[in-house]
Amino acid sequence: MASQSWNVGVVGYGFSAKTFHIPFVQQVPELNLYAVVQRTPKPDDDAEKDHPGIKSYRSTEDMVKDSAVDVVIITTAPDSHFELAKLALESGKHVVVEKPFTPTYKEAAELNDIAKKQNKLLAVYQNRRWDADFVTLSKLVKNNSLGRVVEYHTHFDRHRPQEPSADASKWKNKVIPGGSAIYDLGTHLLDQAVQLLGMPDRVTAFIGSQRRVNTSGFEDSFTVLLHYKSGLMVTAKAGVVSAEEKQLRFWVRGEEGTFKKFHLDCQEEQLKGGMKPTDNGYGRESSERYGTLTTIKNGSPVKEVVPTVEPPTYTEYYRKLARALAGQGDLPASGTEAAQVIRLIELAKESSKTGRTLDV
Repeated sequence: MASQSWNVGVVGYGFSAKTFHIPFVQQVPELNLYAVVQRTPKPDDDAEKDHPGIKSYRSTEDMVKDSAVDVVIITTAPDSHFELAKLALESGKHVVVEKPFTPTYKEAAELNDIAKKQNKLLAVYQNRRWDADFVTLSKLVKNNSLGRVVEYHTHFDRHRPQEPSADASKWKNKVIPGGSAIYDLGTHLLDQAVQLLGMPDRVTAFIGSQRRVNTSGFEDSFTVLLHYKSGLMVTAKAGVVSAEEKQLRFWVRGEEGTFKKFHLDCQEEQLKGGMKPTDNGYGRESSERYGTLTTIKNGSPVKEVVPTVEPPTYTEYYRKLARALAGQGDLPASGTEAAQVIRLIELAKESSKTGRTLDV
């Protein structure tokens, strides 16, 4: 018997749609790229030309009226996520929302309520759950290679001390609801930590700008501390003033061992360079980027190289989505899980503003 398939409509045709969604949707046989909402196609930027046979709409309102659309993927700026997701859900569509989910926990909770009422699936694109380095670390933690974990450092640092040029097409450097580094990068780091270690009990945070010149007031950096009753402390950090040959990614310490890893997962870098998910070597790290595991043997520390696992890649997100649509498994990242991350971000913002540690 043939597998069931679902028609996918993508809202937006910018970097996110072209790089992180459409290529991976097309790798899953059960998902069919059916339509794209692109407000203003150009001769050199036209979804219909890039993907012959799809339907092209100029508004989300028009696309959700199409009864053939089963799943709507929202790839627009975060300040539009709530209204577009609500429209799609109330039109009877399953929905995937690009991260950050929504600017506020209240909006996230409302969307989850609507999805439940409509009996539709609501997922958020936390694709970095399938970063090869995080998958490697997760295996070490779960197989007890580190023993009881007491400190977990997760970084997304870069050296970009100059103020970015104003670009009307890019929201990531603008002061908007759901903008700033804590929403852009923090959602990834916090989601990974919560997935691996659970929700914390308290939050302390410092959010601001490291740049000398910052005319917009954009918050480009953050340090968030997650406190656990067990004594575990998570430090999630992103900065733009970090002149390093190789940037620290993970430093996780336990009673039985320490794992240290430099460099970001290579998938985004490869995608930006033009690689496709089907290309040989996609998602695989070179050996010089492997992490290290240090354990105590005969009373002395012994360091060994830990090869990065062969990753399931971001395609796994959409494989899991297809299985969930068929009623055969959980969502790859549910709206309920993503709402908890937004709650942590709101607490982090309040902690930074008031100088207090807050209970979750």
